[in-house]
Amino acid sequence: MPDDAAWVWRTIAAAIRPEPALLVSEWADKHRVLPPTSAEPGRWRTSRVPYMRGVMDALSTGSPFERVVMMKGAQIAATECGNNWLGYIIQHAPGTTLCVLPSLDDVKKNVATRIEPLIESSPVLSALVAKPTGRRAANSMMRKAFPGGYLVFTGATSPKGLRSTPARYLFLDEVDGFPGDAGKEGDPVALAEQRTVTFRGRRKIFLCSTPTIKGLSRIERAYLESDQRVYEVPCQQCATFNRILWADIRWPEGERRKACWVCPDCGFPHEEHAKPALLAAGRWRATAPGDGRTAGFHLSALYSPFESWGDIAVQHGQAKGDPSAMQAWTNLKLGDPFEDMAGEEITADAVASRAETIGDVLPPGAVLLTAGVDTQDDRLEVEVVAWGAGEESWSILHHVIPGDPADRAVWLQLDELLSRTWPHARAVPDMPISAVCVDTGGHHTQAAYNFVRDKQARRVWGIKGHNVPGKQIWPRKPSHKNKGRVPLYLIGVHAAKEVIFARLKIKEAGPGFMHFPMDRSTQYFQQLTAEKMVTKWERGRPRRIFVNPTKARNEALDLRVYAFAALHGVIAAGFDLDRAVAALAPIPPRTPDRPVMAPPPPVRRATRSSWLSG
Repeated sequence: MPDDAAWVWRTIAAAIRPEPALLVSEWADKHRVLPPTSAEPGRWRTSRVPYMRGVMDALSTGSPFERVVMMKGAQIAATECGNNWLGYIIQHAPGTTLCVLPSLDDVKKNVATRIEPLIESSPVLSALVAKPTGRRAANSMMRKAFPGGYLVFTGATSPKGLRSTPARYLFLDEVDGFPGDAGKEGDPVALAEQRTVTFRGRRKIFLCSTPTIKGLSRIERAYLESDQRVYEVPCQQCATFNRILWADIRWPEGERRKACWVCPDCGFPHEEHAKPALLAAGRWRATAPGDGRTAGFHLSALYSPFESWGDIAVQHGQAKGDPSAMQAWTNLKLGDPFEDMAGEEITADAVASRAETIGDVLPPGAVLLTAGVDTQDDRLEVEVVAWGAGEESWSILHHVIPGDPADRAVWLQLDELLSRTWPHARAVPDMPISAVCVDTGGHHTQAAYNFVRDKQARRVWGIKGHNVPGKQIWPRKPSHKNKGRVPLYLIGVHAAKEVIFARLKIKEAGPGFMHFPMDRSTQYFQQLTAEKMVTKWERGRPRRIFVNPTKARNEALDLRVYAFAALHGVIAAGFDLDRAVAALAPIPPRTPDRPVMAPPPPVRRATRSSWLSG
């Protein structure tokens, strides 16, 4: 009871005490202690991330701004900046604080890994925040009491949590991950900001997030309403202030890990070791008038002291050619919204115009063959694709096997085709097909199951398309929950199509480029480009999906998706395309008596399933 009374008196004293003239960055340098689980445990030092001083000080009670917006990349200590603000509120400017994350699961993880360590490791905070004992139960997962206020945590998916707590302070973290509609009650950001209206003039709202898609990003929209500050650093040669932009990151040919920042004015290169000095001498500069009450900050991971320019350049090289990976890289590393070009029109004629002579001999850069098999009511269709460095590809064969897939003879013809090998332009053995994805989702599912059942050792896989945005192209493991009890791989069709459509726009041979032979029909290219990317709004949130607006045939697109999925299956098993290319033998002179196309090998009954043998 005495402890309860003391806590009540401390609460009253905190409520009537004038707020001191203290900046958040000053409080953090004096009182914040990072827990042992942090990458750099011990006393907080704003000098380690000097660009955060401006953000934290804009959150101070003496700042004229009501809203502070930060559009950011990863690994720049933005969340710790927000946590410093929470500590400042608890000790120096108490008031009810509403903290909103995308979901309740995110809240639980954040409280356990960040908020509780924040309180426990900083003595000035652990002395103020109520302990989880006694009759008050003031300290719980979702509520932390301290003299003069509370920290209240909720998810953006919980309309009750968003409408039930009037708050002077509002911390909205990762707002681009919020749903468009909180339980059919409206935009969660608008609902949360409504909780602060009674504190107008004294409130502080902090919106922080990595952006997502250009034009659809919440944090981008909030940043554009602000004074749009950017962080500039002085060149060590000419002293001119400039932003550190990706366009000015350079590296020696083939040596991305040696990337450096080059001054755009004088061309002086700054190595990684110069970054701390550059950051310490930097400054924030507003680039727009804004609305007068919103301070906006944009910062990329290129400023991060925890990640080198070389690491970011290497990650860029790995993401090239994959639109999903490039979006993640753009959002997380540059802190920029990704400009969605997937909906750009790709015509069959434009792709067909790039057709070339490929011939019957595999090109010098090919190191792997995969195939996709589409099951239709009156035929099987097959595409064989060769792959090289950077997933450059060559369509080697498109073949139709007519007949009812219920007939065993149709599958026998397919097996003979998949057993075939192709001669190579280099002095290497004729190349077999390394992996095959067979569609099992048609009207002949059981026949497809019977075909792939005993061919797992040959990597002839049964697959089914899973057209959900965000699902990875190749699953970690197959499912056996099917009538045939065969290993069935649920492939990410949406992600595969994103990559394919992005690569159809590449116009020069090299990584990601798709080669097609001159003899391919016009209908093939029409099928390949039959679908379009559109943005569909569901419950107030944009969702990008592929549609077939004219219901045209699209078997060629499906085949390429399956052959691409087979490639990812081989890569998941440990195959490295680039390393295989480097290990290729030199190109020898071709002998005139060598056959252009190796004949199909004889059918070996011992390797065929009992179903086919019958």
